[in-house]
Amino acid sequence: MTYVIAEPCVGTKDTACVAVCPVECIHPTKDEPDFEKEEMLYIDPETCIDCGACEPECPVEAIFEEDYVPDQWAKFTQINADWFQNR
Repeated sequence: MTYVIAEPCVGTKDTACVAVCPVECIHPTKDEPDFEKEEMLYIDPETCIDCGACEPECPVEAIFEEDYVPDQWAKFTQINADWFQNR
């Protein structure tokens, strides 16, 4: 299982979640060239260890455990995975 960043992150890109992730699975970070062009952050499902440290740090409540992503944002599970597959 993994955590997923959903629609509330679009246009926000608050990086508090990045700072607390022990495995650095949330991208792009502010130092990466893609940061400015991306409209949201993404969690790498292959790297995420399901620790949950990121979830309470998100000021817009955009991070969910994979099994609890609200139905209206279910497509974001694949959107997060696809972002990393296309790297």
